[in-house]
Amino acid sequence: MPISLSKGQKVDLTKGNPGLKKIMVGLGWDVNAFDSGADFDLDAAAFMVGSNGKCPTEKEFVFYGNLTHPSEAVKHMGDNLTGEGEGDDEQIEIELDKVPSNVEKIAFTVTIYDADVRKQNFGQVANAFIRIVDETSNTELIRYDLGEDFSIETAVVVGELYRHNGEWKFNAIGSGFQGGLAALCGHYGIEVA
Repeated sequence: MPISLSKGQKVDLTKGNPGLKKIMVGLGWDVNAFDSGADFDLDAAAFMVGSNGKCPTEKEFVFYGNLTHPSEAVKHMGDNLTGEGEGDDEQIEIELDKVPSNVEKIAFTVTIYDADVRKQNFGQVANAFIRIVDETSNTELIRYDLGEDFSIETAVVVGELYRHNGEWKFNAIGSGFQGGLAALCGHYGIEVA
């Protein structure tokens, strides 16, 4: 039975699961029936940040345009252009023991591609969730359903993995940003063209 989190809740990941090395972070969502006539393309990404809260280089921004971190600690399993169907829409694999020591936190985000042009926002997205699965046993460990109704936001920091006293913990964030991916990149110190 996975631990179901609410916004702002923090939970130990490795302390209660000794030997946990490989996890899969699944993100999913449904798009409400009414829409703007354009497809919704939501994108999951991972920002690997240091103690200053910023990505050391652009390589620590793992997304559809950069699927694998050079350490192979974080791998994005590819872009889903529609979000149709049940289960995870996008998945990111993490090998905890390969995460470079200068990375203290991995933030998981979801953004709406081309949101401004398509006049879309998270008010039109429902049933968004993040879940963490032990890849070795295929057991779901943690699940966080974003119950909040966002209205104008075009980007959401869903949750983050972070190191604490040599263990990994998970924090359910659920905070929205306006300005889409560019705003998130700015927040995490990545320059956008």
